[in-house]
Amino acid sequence: MAQRRHHYERAFEAYLRERRIPYVAVNEARKALLPHGARLRLDGAGDAGPDLKSFDFVVYGENTNMLIEIKGRKVPARKGTGRGRGGGRLESWVTLDDVASLRAWQRLFGLGYEGAFVFVYHCEDQPPDGLFQEVIEREGRWYALRAISLDDYEASMKTRSPRWRTVDLPTEAFARLSRPFTAPSDPCPQGLGPEPDAGSALPALAPIGGGPG
Repeated sequence: MAQRRHHYERAFEAYLRERRIPYVAVNEARKALLPHGARLRLDGAGDAGPDLKSFDFVVYGENTNMLIEIKGRKVPARKGTGRGRGGGRLESWVTLDDVASLRAWQRLFGLGYEGAFVFVYHCEDQPPDGLFQEVIEREGRWYALRAISLDDYEASMKTRSPRWRTVDLPTEAFARLSRPFTAPSDPCPQGLGPEPDAGSALPALAPIGGGPG
């Protein structure tokens, strides 16, 4: 397993390995991804040159291959014991540079590759049974996953902070558009937003060969 800096990325990589999903960790391969002398254009941001911001994983699937940018976010411990009480909305913010760079990489890789953000939520409490479809326990921490394609994210994103060049999705849009990464269904966590529409239960990735066997 690659030596990854953030515990969110290590957790996601362990998840891929456990499910036998083919992937490349970009931190070890990124020097080979951009052809020598190639220069890419970032929409509205000029020439990216060789310093284009890297994403984290190339993940290979049955119907499409995904260029994955991992976004680690924290879910605070739930307060109280009543049903529906939780730590608030699921954070979905990224930077404009994240969006522009991932779009440039998607153009570079071409047909058959889809950019996507995978939000890896570190849950201070153990997630209740049945409320997260994809739960990872690693290094004494609990994580849950939600994925959203770059196209869907970019179509619905709103400015969060002009100063910091960040954007995010309204709670309703994130619940409707985000998906489990490979699981068949994923009800929204209790107390962390509205129940997702039926469409958001469709997995973002169809594993090659149907996943682990």
